[in-house]
Amino acid sequence: MTRDNRKQDQQARAAWMYYVAGQTQDDIARALGVSRQTAQRLVAQAMASGMVKVRIDHPLARCRDLGDRLRAAFGLTLAEVAPDQAGPAGVAMALADLIEAELARPDPQIVAIGTGRTLRAAVGQMSRIDCPQHRIVSLTGNIAPDGSAAYYNVLFSLSDLVTARIFPLMVPVIAATAEEKDALHRQPGIARVMELAGRAQVAFVGLGSVDPDAPLLQDGFLTGPEVAALHDAGAVGEILGRAYDARGRLLPDQARVAAAPLPDTARTRVIAAVHGTSKRAAALGALRGGLVTGLVIDEASAEWLLAQGDEA
Repeated sequence: MTRDNRKQDQQARAAWMYYVAGQTQDDIARALGVSRQTAQRLVAQAMASGMVKVRIDHPLARCRDLGDRLRAAFGLTLAEVAPDQAGPAGVAMALADLIEAELARPDPQIVAIGTGRTLRAAVGQMSRIDCPQHRIVSLTGNIAPDGSAAYYNVLFSLSDLVTARIFPLMVPVIAATAEEKDALHRQPGIARVMELAGRAQVAFVGLGSVDPDAPLLQDGFLTGPEVAALHDAGAVGEILGRAYDARGRLLPDQARVAAAPLPDTARTRVIAAVHGTSKRAAALGALRGGLVTGLVIDEASAEWLLAQGDEA
C-alpha cells in the first residue's frame, strides 16, 4: 500500500467513526493512535476530498406540495422538488437518490442514461453500488467533436461506481453529416446498443436550452449560426441533442443527431433533471409534449412551471 493509499485509508476510518459511529475526536484519536488534532484533520480532509457525502432524509413540506401539484398538472408519475437554498446541488442530490434507488432494485433491469451537467453532478453525489444484475446503457454519443471522450458524458463517471455492465454508445452527439450518422448506426455494435436502449425500463436525461448559452454550443457540437437557426425555427429546448418547440414537438431536419431514439414513454419511465431559469422553457416544452414522465427540479422553477400551466 502506498503512502497516499494509507493516508486515504486513515481518512476513511476517521470519517466513518465520526459520521457513522458517532464517536468523538478523542475516541478516534485513541483508536487510531494519533493526536486529537490529527484526528480532527483526518475528518476534515475526508470531507474536503468528497469522500463524505451528506444527505438529509426529510422532504420539506413545501417542496413535497409542489411535487404533488406538478404531478397533477402535467400527468407525471414522479416529481421531486429540491429547495432553492440548496442551489444546483439540491437537484443533483435528489437525482442521485433516484438513480441509487433504481440500481438498488433486486430484479434485473436496463437503465438508460443521457448526458449533461446536472446528471454528471448527480453521479458525483452517488455512493458505490454493487448491482451486477442491472445493465446501464448510454442514450447519447460519447465522442466530442475533436474525437475525444465528451466531458459531460455520464456513463464513464458512473462506471467507476457500479458493478453493473456498462454499454457506451460510441458515436458523436451530432455527426458531421446525415450520411455519416446513418453509416455509424448501421454498425452491428452500435445497433445492438441502440436496441438495448430501446428496451430500458427507466431513463435519466437532461434538458438543454437553445439560446446563446446552449450546452450544444458550449460543448462544440453546434455552431452559433446553427443554434440561432434552431431558435428562429421555434426551438425552446433539446433532449438527447434533438430540438423541440414550446409544445414539445420535435423540429424537422435533424438527421445529423446520432443519439439513440427518444425513449418511448409508454414503456419507459423518462426522468428529466433541470435547474435554473435558463432551463424553464425547455422543461415546459418537454412536459407539454409528453417527452418525459418524471421531473427533478428546483423550487423556483417548479413554481414557474405551475404558473404557466395555470395560464395555459
